[in-house]
Amino acid sequence: MTTQGINAWPETEIENGTVPIENGELFYESAGVGAEGDPSVVLLHGGMLDQRMWDEQFAWLIHSGLRTVRYDARGHGLSSTVDGDYAHHEDLRVLLDHLGIASAVLVGLSHGARVALDTALAYPDRVFALALASPAVSGRAFTDPFLLEHIKEQVAAISAEDEEEDAAERYIEHFLRMWVDGPHRDPAAVDPDLRERMRASADANVVVHAGGMGAGLPIEVGAYERLAEIRVPTLVLDGDLDSSDISANAHAIALAVPGAQRVRIPGAAHMVNLENTAHFDQALHGFLSGLPY
Repeated sequence: MTTQGINAWPETEIENGTVPIENGELFYESAGVGAEGDPSVVLLHGGMLDQRMWDEQFAWLIHSGLRTVRYDARGHGLSSTVDGDYAHHEDLRVLLDHLGIASAVLVGLSHGARVALDTALAYPDRVFALALASPAVSGRAFTDPFLLEHIKEQVAAISAEDEEEDAAERYIEHFLRMWVDGPHRDPAAVDPDLRERMRASADANVVVHAGGMGAGLPIEVGAYERLAEIRVPTLVLDGDLDSSDISANAHAIALAVPGAQRVRIPGAAHMVNLENTAHFDQALHGFLSGLPY
């Protein structure tokens, strides 16, 4: 199995469609054919982004003999805008049922890792393994002053949206400062193509789904106090330039989940799969190859 970029592979037929969920629908893409009995791989994107953040990994996974699925979470991408209370792990269960996936390897980044952990606790029989990149964890609040300051600025931008034309732009810029640049470098030190790619995704998300902000509350499991209950193979990947909160989450998972492996990705902040793609792909490939299929 090799891990080349999306443009290096021959064209592959990709199934796409929507799955009805309560008060909406999820958009998904699926490709690849796994061996009978093998779990599928499901990719879960970060908050404010969409499934396209997995382009590079989706490409090599579907050519590695694994059925691979990626989807836009509720309130993101081509899926429905939030309209009432919801639970991302329930949405994922509905998606798995719709696609006939009995058990899946969940690969999530940031908020996607948060959803993966909740799903592993709420539906342990549906999760074969976890690969958690730059993990957020439900039940644990942010404490890093760097993050808290930018969150404060985001709240201020939302409050000023009706009065200031650049409010949405400022909101997105604080997102980029937190989750692309990170606390250890200035924006000018970040790959401009990566920054623009993340800006475009976040901007599209704001344009389409801004009306759902505050329209419902996410229902979560509270995974932070229950990490030791997880009993599946687990890989944790975090960047050495990310915030102290994410490093603390990665440490807590590696400490609490029996047999969990932790890989630090050098030269990367939060978007580890896009900043140091070769290192990330090598670690994920090794983990998937070692699973007891």
